[in-house]
Amino acid sequence: MPSTVADGVVRAPALAEVALPARTVAELLERNAADPVVGSRPALRFGEQAWSHAEVLGEARRYAALFRRRLDPGRPPHVAVLLDNTPDYVFALCGAGLAGVAVVGLNTTRRDEHLAHDVAHTDAQLVITEPRHGALLAPVTARVALPGGVLLTRRFADAADPDADVVPGAASLEEELAAAGAGAGSAPGEVAPPDTGPDTLWALLFTSGTSDAPKAVRCTQGRLLGTGARMAAMLELGPDDVGYAAMPLFHTNSLMAGLAPALVAGATLSLARRFSASRLLDDVRRYGVTWVNYTGKALAYLLATEARPDDATTTWRIAFGNEGSPGVVEAAAARFGIRVVDVFGSTEGAIALDRSGGPPRGSVGRLRQGVAVVDPDGNEVARARFGPDGALVNAEECVGELVNTDGVGPFEGYYRNEAAMARTTRGGWYWSGDLAYVDAEGWVYFAGRTSDWLRVDGENFPAGPVEAALGRHPDVALVAVYGVPDADAGDQVMAAVVLRTGAAFDPAGFAAWVNAQGDLSPKWRPRYVRVGAGLPTTPTNKVLVRRLVHDKVRADRVGGDALYVRARGDAAYRPFGTADEAALRAAFAAAGRARLWDL
Repeated sequence: MPSTVADGVVRAPALAEVALPARTVAELLERNAADPVVGSRPALRFGEQAWSHAEVLGEARRYAALFRRRLDPGRPPHVAVLLDNTPDYVFALCGAGLAGVAVVGLNTTRRDEHLAHDVAHTDAQLVITEPRHGALLAPVTARVALPGGVLLTRRFADAADPDADVVPGAASLEEELAAAGAGAGSAPGEVAPPDTGPDTLWALLFTSGTSDAPKAVRCTQGRLLGTGARMAAMLELGPDDVGYAAMPLFHTNSLMAGLAPALVAGATLSLARRFSASRLLDDVRRYGVTWVNYTGKALAYLLATEARPDDATTTWRIAFGNEGSPGVVEAAAARFGIRVVDVFGSTEGAIALDRSGGPPRGSVGRLRQGVAVVDPDGNEVARARFGPDGALVNAEECVGELVNTDGVGPFEGYYRNEAAMARTTRGGWYWSGDLAYVDAEGWVYFAGRTSDWLRVDGENFPAGPVEAALGRHPDVALVAVYGVPDADAGDQVMAAVVLRTGAAFDPAGFAAWVNAQGDLSPKWRPRYVRVGAGLPTTPTNKVLVRRLVHDKVRADRVGGDALYVRARGDAAYRPFGTADEAALRAAFAAAGRARLWDL
């Protein structure tokens, strides 16, 4: 039976076929708390503090009672959370699960009208925040009606939090929890509405928005618990395992590869407020971490830290995430003595690839039934062909969009976004917005987003393979490849790089190295190179390519980063200076393309 779409909600019968560890969040938390082995063991750790599974259930019941007191039953039962990764975030999620409430995970980097839009769009009645983020709520409270108000928690405040009252009119979360007490909803089954079940909405998770406006993805209790069960099985987790969640809990990665499998397995989850490459290995040793979830460039940042003699002999055994380049994945596995499972993934979760049989280097998995790579009209593209040096020789005909022709899989729809739903599910398929190509054996290679196409001198190609090639340079710690407008037509290739500690950019040496890479055809070689201390990223370490594209080679936008240029035929890169910028600006104007420079 195919999935159906109605009122912006995707109903996928496949979810009902998943062997869930419990029907609901309430059943799972109560099972863990009552288990004679698991109940008294740590479920959550944060700094020097720890909570057992029984104590997490107690905190969740207090939150559930609070939600019942403050939410208007005539409105959608949605609560927004604007917090770092603190125990209050986990308690709020668990309490929401008990009460049949949905948590809206707010991105702490969103500002002003964008943050206000996220709150209003998701029909949040109440916002929970902490002092360090309180000032962000001023434009929200001015624009959006919040019948449940704002609750400010200082339970886990530290030196980075202001002492002043940063949210005028906010109530104290601690006082509200005390008022809710352990009375109403303290006994099993008293909190959740009678119709709470696997189909009850539990979270609204925004997509990363690296190349488009974020969309709120619906996640029910059934989907998150089912995903947690699959992840726990894949990672071979049990009660003795300890996870480490440094990716933000407002993102799917930490929920589906951190919290959900920890709850399902009766394991321990250790929280880091935010990702820090310099602190992660210390925390691994401190907590006895066995699995880590990551996204984006996290592994690359970790590899840039100073190596220690015991890096490969800690308790850490597996990392699960996505968007790690082949070289980074291999280097991380070797240095830390771990297994790295780097997969194709998205918040929607509508496409699954087969990783059995050992994917070749750089592949994210093999095609499964119903998964294809197609052109804009839905026609399957040609298989990838490679030259003797490994170069992709038919990018224009083999790169397409990754789709699920069988339907939407576990994706349950976007909240109140019919236009996005229509684009994503057109023709009854799920269109991922991700570029890929497939080799003769069916192995899939990620090639970027659909917005990552470049057109140089009439040739179309994706940024992904160029980025993967440049990432092999021994001095490059991080790299992003993107197109910037050419003064005459199409694009020019630009690379933003972060060098390893102690390395310096060698204009002639870098050009010679690029020339020697067989899989970088002349048109794929970067015209411009930007060298800086970091790349603009989301909280999940995904590079904000749209910001790099906006910066172009404009000195007023790149800050103190160094810019280099290399014309075709030149033996070396050279600094791109004030005179170069003035000449390029004039060339855009002369070609009638000045608006592209000004964008």
